[in-house]
Amino acid sequence: MELIVNPDGSPGAGGGTGGGAGGDLIKETDTARFMADVIEASRQVPVIVDFWAPWCGPCKQLGPMLEKAVRQAGGMVRMVKVNVDENQQLAQQMRVQSIPAVYAFKNGQPVDAFVGAQAESQIKSFVERLMGGQKAPIDQALEQAQQALAAGDAQTAGAIYNEVLAQDPANTGALAGLIRCFVQIGELDHARELADSLETELRQTPEVAAAITALELAGAGSSDAEVEELRAKLAADANDHQARFDLATALFARGQAEAAMDELLEIIRRKRDWNEEAARTQLLKIFEALGPMDPLVAAARRRLSSILFS
Repeated sequence: MELIVNPDGSPGAGGGTGGGAGGDLIKETDTARFMADVIEASRQVPVIVDFWAPWCGPCKQLGPMLEKAVRQAGGMVRMVKVNVDENQQLAQQMRVQSIPAVYAFKNGQPVDAFVGAQAESQIKSFVERLMGGQKAPIDQALEQAQQALAAGDAQTAGAIYNEVLAQDPANTGALAGLIRCFVQIGELDHARELADSLETELRQTPEVAAAITALELAGAGSSDAEVEELRAKLAADANDHQARFDLATALFARGQAEAAMDELLEIIRRKRDWNEEAARTQLLKIFEALGPMDPLVAAARRRLSSILFS
């Protein structure tokens, strides 16, 4: 699997066009072109209009997030930027009293709007409303990749993740997925290379952090002989908690997540405070690595609660 990721390659604010998504997805306009670029264009595809100014601090934060959401929509939504300093008459006509001000047009009419800075999740919801509930191509691709990875087809999943990253180099779902692909096929050095190349902000997002945790756990593998030795130690002494802990770590690294959690739960059942609750800490790491929606995690959480509160 080829590593072709450039985490710093995403377009910034102020007119980025979104790479391969099409040069007119995001554009600047003015009073003279507003009718064509917004009103007429919105009869074909929804158009978001961002009224901004170079001196506006919140505009500099909002603009890149809007552009990112539009790029991720894959052509199902477009964006037009209007500099209010250069188009004061247009701003007055649109009754723009403060900026940033964002309008959404569909079929030649304004259908939604907001004023001021917004959280990224609110911007995503704003764009999704314009899409009428349809999933963006990137979201569809991420779902396909996740299904392929869950089925053990890391090569197909990796190819899809790389396609997503070609469009959106900072897509955390694709970055996390690609790390997991490398882990699944045993290319841990490539996984570390990718993880280490990411900026701190990306590494700390929940999806990427969980993938890095999975990588760290996968790096603690043992040979067949070492695993059998650990099993022999437990057969001789069921209270050898260090041997059981090491066995759990080795099992998870081999992809046997359920068996690994069984061993950790057994340590907690026998002596929950062993080694400053190391078993519980390791179990929580596995929960993070697998993700909260994994059915194995849900079952293990129920068992953990039963042990702790019995």
